[in-house]
Amino acid sequence: MNVDHWLIHNASIVTPDAPAAAGWLLLSGSSIERIGHADEPIPAAERQCDAEGGYVLPGFIDVHVHGGAGYDFMEADRVGLDAITRFHAAHGTTSMLATTVTAPKCAIDEALSRLADYVAEPMLHAQLLGVHLEGPFISKKWPGAQHPAHIVPPQLCWLEEWTTRYPGLLRLQTLAPELEGAADYIRALREHGVVAACGHTDATYEQVQAAAELGLSHAAHTFNAMRGLHHREPGTVGAVLTEDRLTAEVIADGHHVHAAALRLLARAKGELGLVLITDAISAAGLGDGSYALGGLDVVVQGGVARLKACGSLAGSTLTMDAALRYAVREAGIPLEAASRMASGNPARVLGISDITGELREGAQADVVVLSRELDVRHVWVRGAMLAGFANGPGDI
Repeated sequence: MNVDHWLIHNASIVTPDAPAAAGWLLLSGSSIERIGHADEPIPAAERQCDAEGGYVLPGFIDVHVHGGAGYDFMEADRVGLDAITRFHAAHGTTSMLATTVTAPKCAIDEALSRLADYVAEPMLHAQLLGVHLEGPFISKKWPGAQHPAHIVPPQLCWLEEWTTRYPGLLRLQTLAPELEGAADYIRALREHGVVAACGHTDATYEQVQAAAELGLSHAAHTFNAMRGLHHREPGTVGAVLTEDRLTAEVIADGHHVHAAALRLLARAKGELGLVLITDAISAAGLGDGSYALGGLDVVVQGGVARLKACGSLAGSTLTMDAALRYAVREAGIPLEAASRMASGNPARVLGISDITGELREGAQADVVVLSRELDVRHVWVRGAMLAGFANGPGDI
């Protein structure tokens, strides 16, 4: 990536507090220097990008993604990690959390060691902000595509070891809050600055509320792998829908969640409470065929990933630009709101909204240009245009 001064013009700029408006954006080094309206004089810049009337949005932040381009965060070496971040960057993701799966502790330890080494060095594509531990402290009743043989109760000593050995690496953890020992574990997550999320859980409405009192603040892939909504026992889903202290992830691919359910979730959580994710696995970016996730065989057919043994959904082949398009086109969510769900809201979940997630002067220059059809045309990470986009659209 080359760091330059860039002028992005002939664009509809999507900012947090107003509808998309014609204007221009000036990037200086790694920051957004100025945002101007179409009637303001356009400044000079070393390099210019004509957005051709398309939209300029903040880069997407994916807090729940397992891999892509044939690689999985649990096993990938530096070559694989570059391939994953390169692939997702081509779809507008500028930051992400490397998401693990339920596995033996030794396998999680090895993954954390590789990821810690990777984030300690300059990254060429989408930036890994840290790790999302999905499991292994989840419900055996709701394993989803997590390997049931490796599910264990919450282990405080493991958390202490991980946070001591890899300070700042753990950013989010998904667990079942109803498990014995989960209350103390959630308290410890809060003390260590790690976001506590409910997921793969059979928690009742009251159990989720009690966990929110302790610091639970997020929900993994809402509706999927959790106790559903019932009018006499609202369950985990009911708690997520109504508990303002919880932000909610959703996999907006039309397979995990119906468009009507996505609209319901968006209305319940509001523009600031919903987070678009991919939950993408190694198969993302590849064709139909046989794959694996956490030691389980996965078959992808028609772009839909399912466990070979039982047919349960097993992550996705989704990308963040496709999630945004689905939210806008199928669920009727306005583009400005969908942009918040893909960028600003995950930034707030991670406590980095002062740095990135919005287009505003002084913010980090993580920027994506979309066509009027909402296809990715150009991407900048920290002010650097990603290779492959410098001479026009194309895969990087």
